[in-house]
Amino acid sequence: MNLLETTLARITPLDADLLQQTQLRLDNKTKPPGSLGRLEEFARRVVAISGKAVPDLAKKVIFTFAGDHGVVEEGVSAFPKEVTPQMVFNFLRGGAGVNVLARHAGAEVRVVDVGVDFDFEDCPGLLHKKVARGTRNLAKGPAMTRDEALAALAVGIELAEQCSRDGVGLVGTGEMGIGNTTPSSAIIAAIGGFSPEQVTHRGTGINDQALQIKITAIKKGLELNRPDPTDPLDVLIKVGGLEIAAIAGLVLGCAANRIPVVVDGFISTAGALIASELHPQVREYLFAAHESVEVGHRFMLERIGARPMLALDLRLGEGTGAALAMHLIEAGVKILLEMATFEQAGVTGKQE
Repeated sequence: MNLLETTLARITPLDADLLQQTQLRLDNKTKPPGSLGRLEEFARRVVAISGKAVPDLAKKVIFTFAGDHGVVEEGVSAFPKEVTPQMVFNFLRGGAGVNVLARHAGAEVRVVDVGVDFDFEDCPGLLHKKVARGTRNLAKGPAMTRDEALAALAVGIELAEQCSRDGVGLVGTGEMGIGNTTPSSAIIAAIGGFSPEQVTHRGTGINDQALQIKITAIKKGLELNRPDPTDPLDVLIKVGGLEIAAIAGLVLGCAANRIPVVVDGFISTAGALIASELHPQVREYLFAAHESVEVGHRFMLERIGARPMLALDLRLGEGTGAALAMHLIEAGVKILLEMATFEQAGVTGKQE
């Protein structure tokens, strides 16, 4: 078996007893049962995912995967492809939105070149995992080969394995790639059977004319490549992206290693969607950070069965939403571990 197959074989359902036991622990805290709402959900899920009654979230990492897209030549983005490597340097200097919010969350940002059309050479701090110099134009043929897709998935899986060895307690997904809302829309259109018009939005802020160009490019890609909606790997190969594949691998690797993973916005959720279509139990291991302004994101979340944590009209990507959501997950765990029980506080519990 290859790395993808062995990883899929390691993913198991969450322990229902552990979920129930954790809820009983929460119900014994000095509060009415369930009164902290979704914070309680976050706590019990982290315990069940990690298998640890006392989860340690001290080490938090956000992976920002970077890759270029051949479909940019169709005119689908408001920004040129040169912005992708320029933003990689910004991440490495600590000046991007994800850097600011990750510092606020106490998380480390690790920047990964999985498919940028640029030679970074010995760039300090960058994880050099380049599979190819971007994808091909999906409007003219398959975005990548099967070997490229498997290699990009392996990048994410191997990073999750390293997190397990390093004792990372919470992982977040992020990305950078000019044009990457186009393959993301194509992925949900292919898997969900939606028209490009239903799931395509303005990405970097394109005008009406460019939006029609973007929709046309996706239509061409779907008609030409005919991705099989029942085969997520085929969809990824034909209309996906290298950073999307790496995110899918990271999500799969986290599930196999019992690490909770916080999925950012539209592009990150495209990766999580591929992962959850490859293995149905994956959705139990992920947290949806927020619902993006991108219209296709809601369809992805519904397909996965993930309820977003935040609604802040975000559409930046990078891992910004994941950084914000980490606060709430950690808050839920702290309630479980630090809040007094009725007995400890000398408070009379609920009368039966």
